[in-house]
Amino acid sequence: MLTPSSLLSHVLTCRLCQHKLPLEPRPILQFNKQARILIAGQAPGRKAHEQGIPFADASGDRLRDWMGLNKTQFYDANNIAILPMGFCFLGTGKNGDLPPRPECAQTWHKRLLNELGHIELRLVIGRYAMAYYLPDFNGSVSDTVKNGLRYWPDYLPLPHPSPRNQGWLRQNPWFEHEVLPLLRARVAEALK
Repeated sequence: MLTPSSLLSHVLTCRLCQHKLPLEPRPILQFNKQARILIAGQAPGRKAHEQGIPFADASGDRLRDWMGLNKTQFYDANNIAILPMGFCFLGTGKNGDLPPRPECAQTWHKRLLNELGHIELRLVIGRYAMAYYLPDFNGSVSDTVKNGLRYWPDYLPLPHPSPRNQGWLRQNPWFEHEVLPLLRARVAEALK
């Protein structure tokens, strides 16, 4: 059985998909068994890949704003775990980044999640994370986010914070007015 630090070392050196990725594998996540908030998203984008830092882009800026956190707070692994469904950059298609490959979740997620014994809030971002974490996910991110409080206070499904979702956010002003204040309060409570 691996210790949490040796498990993380194995994940960071993972090469399961090396022949299926457009760039050299570079698993990007944030993990500490003491973390109290889990962010489960899709996969790192190109900027995150280049910098080796999760959410190192405009999506990260928006997510930090949604959570009411600054960069120092967000990147404190003692408080925030970031486990995307795919740990490596997957390339870009005509509508954005490609979907995560299944190998990461199948190989690593349960093992990593078993080490996170202090999680109080799980932010489930986008279709792929919702399909993995929410057993009743019906395939609609919009419906799941609209009805997201049924998972409260342990889980909160969120749309992807990408600038590409600007239209969705304009069409759904309730998200900013109703969900974000609850999210910020719950994040602050979890990090006390």
